[in-house]
Amino acid sequence: MDLPHLVPHRYPQGEYLLTFDPLDGSSNIDVNVSIGTIFSVLKCPEGADLSTPEAAEAAFLQPGTTQVAAGYTVYGPTTLLVLTVGDGVASFTLDREQGDFVLTQENMQIPVDTKEFAINMANQRFWEAPVQRYVAEMQQGKEGPLGKDYNMRWVGSMVADVHRIVTRGGIFMYPLDSKTRAQGGKLRLMYEANPMAFIVEQAGGAATTGYQRILDIPPARIHQRCAVIMGSKNEVDRITSYHGV
Repeated sequence: MDLPHLVPHRYPQGEYLLTFDPLDGSSNIDVNVSIGTIFSVLKCPEGADLSTPEAAEAAFLQPGTTQVAAGYTVYGPTTLLVLTVGDGVASFTLDREQGDFVLTQENMQIPVDTKEFAINMANQRFWEAPVQRYVAEMQQGKEGPLGKDYNMRWVGSMVADVHRIVTRGGIFMYPLDSKTRAQGGKLRLMYEANPMAFIVEQAGGAATTGYQRILDIPPARIHQRCAVIMGSKNEVDRITSYHGV
């Protein structure tokens, strides 16, 4: 939707705003690969004008640091809900017999080091020099400067790729490149990058564009795009340092 959908007048309006990507990785539906939903909850500013969709857009333009909750679902072999309300990350599994989500993991933590990375190698020729350097070093394995062998995993669904990282560590990258520079990046800031960055940071990881912390970006429009590098903290810090930050 280009603009926010207002709560119909016959219903009471609450104190929160919701952004969400209803079906992340939808291109994977036909091949039965995991997809999901990503959402972000913001506090509605006091006195915000919600009279029209055009006026309401301004209320949403808050940096990711103001999120009060974020989460994603994974529609895979099991249906999972991963959620943060700013006090750690918890995972819930759908019990289809009861029709309820059952708490199955608390205080999820991303290992600070990793041997896995997720990136679309088909875009390699378009990457900036810092990303070229980092991926080349990983590909050199034990004989290279990083001193260990890495595995690449790429599903093509942000939910699936980031969930694997939240579960067992890794680094997910959709970096700025010559194809996406004009629009600021590939992924949407408000309902992809921000909620995932909030979850990753709450799980002990890090999330940047390569140049700045994702959650600090001041959005100018709801569908704004940005570069995304997130996951195991030491690896994210390494590639961010390669960007000169």
